[in-house]
Amino acid sequence: MAAAVQKIDKYLYTMRLSDETLIDIMTRFRKEMKNGLSRDFNPTATVKMLPTFVRSIPDGSEKGDFIALDLGGSSFRILRVQVNHEKKQNVHMESEAYDTPESIVHGSGSQLFDHVAECLGDFMEKKKIKDKNLPVGFTFSFPCRQSKIDEAILITWTKRFKASGVEGADVVKLLNKAIKKRGD
Repeated sequence: MAAAVQKIDKYLYTMRLSDETLIDIMTRFRKEMKNGLSRDFNPTATVKMLPTFVRSIPDGSEKGDFIALDLGGSSFRILRVQVNHEKKQNVHMESEAYDTPESIVHGSGSQLFDHVAECLGDFMEKKKIKDKNLPVGFTFSFPCRQSKIDEAILITWTKRFKASGVEGADVVKLLNKAIKKRGD
């Protein structure tokens, strides 16, 4: 069995595609992206193209203390980013990954966001920043409709997530509600 797997891996690694095949793949991918951008075809498109409200990328003038949250994979990640401009721009980052148990992934939306808020509270306690009011960026790696930067309505769960009561809801409100419920 192991030899067969190695043979397949070697074949896939050395596989070469013809120019015609690559052009066909590129053409189909471009068509699916166009369908994803189309108001008429987006609901059935293979590649969902949803607008974002991030209007710029960092330009080097940023400074301060920030929290970044990332939910969507096998774990939930929290990152503290400190940016200062003493002699030159200096960026310091601290991060921690928290497991997201299957019982939470398949539980209720309130259980999921309570877990996120609990992890955030734990992180801030460990970093001794519980008393600070820091800006938060939230990467929620699931298809969402946005009409403004601080609103994201979950269209459908993907990956292994199935928490009930979240599809069709604003995940920013759910996160804020869970944080406020903790009282910290």
